[in-house]
Parts: sequence; structure tokens; C-alpha cells
Amino acid sequence: MRATAGLAGAAALMMLAAGCGGGGPQGSGDSKLTDDKIVLGVLNDQSGVYADLSGRNSVKAVEMAIADFKAKHGDKAVTSDISVETADHQNKPDVANSKAAEMYDRKGVDAILDVPTSSAALKVADIAKTKKKPYFNIGAATTELTGKSCNKYTFHYAYDTYMLANGTGKTVTEQVGKSWYILYPNYAFGQDMEKSFSAAITEAGGTVVGKDGAPFPNESGDYSTYLLKAAGLSPKPAVLGTMQAGAELVNVVKQYNEFKLRDKGVNLAVGLMFITDVHSLTPAALAGTTYTDAWYWNFDEENRAFADRFLKETGVRPTFAHAANYSAATQYLEAVQAAGSDDGDAVVKQLEGKTVNDVFLRNGKFRAEDHRVLHDAYLAQVKPAAEVSEPWDYVKILKTIPAEEAFRAPSSECQMS
Repeated sequence: MRATAGLAGAAALMMLAAGCGGGGPQGSGDSKLTDDKIVLGVLNDQSGVYADLSGRNSVKAVEMAIADFKAKHGDKAVTSDISVETADHQNKPDVANSKAAEMYDRKGVDAILDVPTSSAALKVADIAKTKKKPYFNIGAATTELTGKSCNKYTFHYAYDTYMLANGTGKTVTEQVGKSWYILYPNYAFGQDMEKSFSAAITEAGGTVVGKDGAPFPNESGDYSTYLLKAAGLSPKPAVLGTMQAGAELVNVVKQYNEFKLRDKGVNLAVGLMFITDVHSLTPAALAGTTYTDAWYWNFDEENRAFADRFLKETGVRPTFAHAANYSAATQYLEAVQAAGSDDGDAVVKQLEGKTVNDVFLRNGKFRAEDHRVLHDAYLAQVKPAAEVSEPWDYVKILKTIPAEEAFRAPSSECQMS
């Protein structure tokens, strides 16, 4: 997995070439851009609980994609004027709604990317539909984006609650314990996680003996009431499944360890985890924890080459959200290049049904029926501290979950419009 500088450069060129766009390149003289430029909007949490897992470093990932696109196409690029607008939605749906409208209407944004926090993500999907401009959701997990809230201009890119539950819920129930207590953040993401995990646990022969929704955001950071409740239930759950993410997950795990719940027979299962979470908590706090990942930076040489570049730019290794933002920006730009136009309908036409392999999308496909972007997923496990050989290499991949198995079939609730 060690990449020399030469290998990193070669892998970068491979990333640019792999699966990028159908049709021949359109030179700037042939383009039909509405204003002779392309503006990408990154809308996410840059100051709160999800800032580390995505945040401003996702802006950097999109900037890297732009630089690579320009290097690949040179003077045949559809335009050399490509820029990024960014805003902090503060994990608030009303702020996300107004910022998205401002991006499309006043900032000249052609496509919005990222948008963690499911309640915020759903608002942006509505705006994208109204404005008829593409939206690539990376950071939110709700399956509603490919269900009753699907629309022609929204693509759900990286992961969703079904993918997470299908991997972690099933595996932990079969291998660790069949009785669960589920703690979830009480908003769209957490509610969807609870529903998806409960279904996966039941299907695997387990039961949910208790569940609670904690406030989101949890300003106090205190989860002691829920953790002590879980330990005191009768029958006592074998597994505590926490569905919190980012800084809130960090708080739950710290308190789980403080109360020594593992010693009391309550094992920990994490619904959603990023490499930044493991870095904050340290592998010692999470050793042996199994979870489902959408991408891992040290999975192979191609991922490592991208991660080495990202490390030089940011000082940290990329999460799957960073890699997915890079990929989504790349695939959007390639679709514009192939269409010779930034018209939303033309871009969507280029993407629907497209198969692709890039640094994030392995066996990737833009499913036309519901705009779920399929790709391989991974069952991962945190290494014991003694097995960590370098900073950030905290995980071993136990199993690759094939793209067609990782995500649910198209929902009848999705009426594409």
C-alpha cells in the first residue's frame, strides 16, 4: 500500500482517465454554457458536529477535482473558468433552504454538493427540483432522497441508512448479540437509522429491547441517562447501537467507556463512523468495533495516492465524505464536458445509467430509476492499538459488499419528476 511519488502521480492520472464521461470532449469554442463559466457549490457544516468529517476539507476536495479536470482536458475543457462557492448551513434546515436558493439564484452555482444532516438535505432537494439544477448529496443518509423525496435533479451519492444497517446491523446481530438497545439523534437521519437498523436486526433473528431518541444537536453532550438506562434494562441488551455521528458519536463512545458498559456485557455497535472519529477517540477506545464504511483511504494504491495528495493539502487523511465530494465534482464536470452544456437536463441525461470506476466509485452506477449512486461498500473493523503501524491507518477491511448488494432496490415511493 506504500506509494512512491511516481506511483501517486500515475494513480492520479488513472483517476482522471477512469470512467470519466461519455462522448468526446467539447472544446470551449463548442460549449453552450449559460454564462461561460461553471460554479460548484459546497453546502455543509463548517463549524459544528459534522465539520471534521466533511466541512472545509470537502471544499478542498472539490478544488482538487477542478484542478485535475483542467489538467486532463487542457485547452479542450468546456471552460477554464471553474470556481467554488461555499456556505455553512449550521445543520439547520431553514438555513440550508435559504443558502441553497441563494447559491442557485445569486451566486450562479450550477450544482450543489455535500449537504450533511438529512433534514437539511431534503430541503435542498426541493430547491434543486424547483431550480432544475443538479444536486449531489454526499453527507446525508436518509433513504427518502431516493424514496418519496426523489427528483430528477438529485443524486444520492455516498451512503444511506439501508447500506449501513445492511452491513453492520446484520453482521453484529449474527456475530455479537441478538438483543439491542438503539440510541439515535432525534431528527430525520436518526429516525431513518433506527428504522433501518431495527429492520436489519429483526431480519437477522434479533430483537430491539429498547430505543430512545436523543436531542439533536445535543448541546450538553451528555448521554449518561440513556447509557445507564441501557445497562439497567431487563432483559439487558447484548448490544448498544449508537446512531450518532461526528462529535456526538465521540461523546457517546467516551461516556460508554467511562461507564465500562462493555465490562457489564453491553457491546458497542456504531451505525455511522468516519476515520476522523477514530482519530479523535483513538483506536484503543474503539478496538474491535465493526461498522460499515463507504470508502477507506488505505484500501489500495489508488486510494492511497489520493489520500497522500489530500494529506499534503489539508494535514489530515480523507474521510469517505471527502473522497465522495471529489468524485461527485469530477463526474459532474465530465458530464458537462460530454454534453458541452451546463443545462441541468443535459447533465442529468449524461449521468443517468452511467457506469463508472473512479477513486471513490468502485463498480459505480448512476441508477436511473431513483438516482441512487451504487458502489461497493465495506465491512470494516477498528484495529487494536498494537496493530496500528502509522497515523490514520486505524481500520482493516473485513469484507467488500458488492454494489448491487450494498443498497436497496428502487423504492415504489420514488416517482421521478
